[in-house]
Amino acid sequence: MATISATHSFFRFQQACRRSAPAPVYRTRFSRPSASMDSGDELRAKFMEFPYASAPQRDLMVELLSSVETHLGPSLHPCTLPSDVQHFGNPDGTAHASIHLRSGLPSSQVEFVLGAWINCKLPSGGALNITSLSAYLKPSTDAPHFLIELIQSSPKSLVLILDLTPRKDLISYPDYLKTYYEDTQLDRHRQSLQKLPEVRPYYSPSLYIRAVVSPTAIVVSIDGGERISIDEMIRDHVGPIAKEVLGFWMETCACSERRSGESERGYLAERDRIIKTTTIEVDLGSSFPRLFGQQVADRVLGVLREIYGE
Repeated sequence: MATISATHSFFRFQQACRRSAPAPVYRTRFSRPSASMDSGDELRAKFMEFPYASAPQRDLMVELLSSVETHLGPSLHPCTLPSDVQHFGNPDGTAHASIHLRSGLPSSQVEFVLGAWINCKLPSGGALNITSLSAYLKPSTDAPHFLIELIQSSPKSLVLILDLTPRKDLISYPDYLKTYYEDTQLDRHRQSLQKLPEVRPYYSPSLYIRAVVSPTAIVVSIDGGERISIDEMIRDHVGPIAKEVLGFWMETCACSERRSGESERGYLAERDRIIKTTTIEVDLGSSFPRLFGQQVADRVLGVLREIYGE
């Protein structure tokens, strides 16, 4: 669901969904959640369950989200998404999703923080589980966005995407490359992870993804085996790196005093807009109807278009 990583995730969804018939279009409205489930605290609690994730993956996502709320919560609005956008599924009960979004206060550098999980049963058996957390900053700063996504279609393997996604061309702005990626030695995380025999680079089939992530992005496939399981990999290796990168982003990017000039803000806003538009129109717009049916897709995408400034 994260704007950049959605291109990759839903590429995998499309590959799986092409092997099955599109979800039927139901004209009757879904029954809305009862009043007892409409409170913000209960909806957040339901989201934080991550019901389809393994225990280590769930613990990691809860810790990351809790860390964001602890450090940035006072500068964020509560989640105001409609309840049937925060939690939704398809009529057949084969696909479920939850979205939790908090936008930044006018005084905040943060535009919004978006957490999501998606579970989809695959025609070949098993299920595709995705958990993600992304954070977008406003054009008032040129600091990178944050992204983590874990994509799992087998108990023994997963794809990890972890990045501070750049908001400027790194060739045209070498000082930006030096400030956020070279001087900070962010690449050490990718290097240490890829030294493990269970980890190998993952090359997304989307050239778009390869173009928008940073040179220090961790985009890897992890396979569990006899030496170490996937759950142990998440707990002992992925988790510590993800928490360190998020901590760096919150301190150095989200709370930075660095401000972009007036001339730069238009460039940053347009670049962010292009990425968001690509996500909505190309990725989610084609995959959501297949997963959740046209009615649910229209409802959810309509709200996301408003948030993304469409």
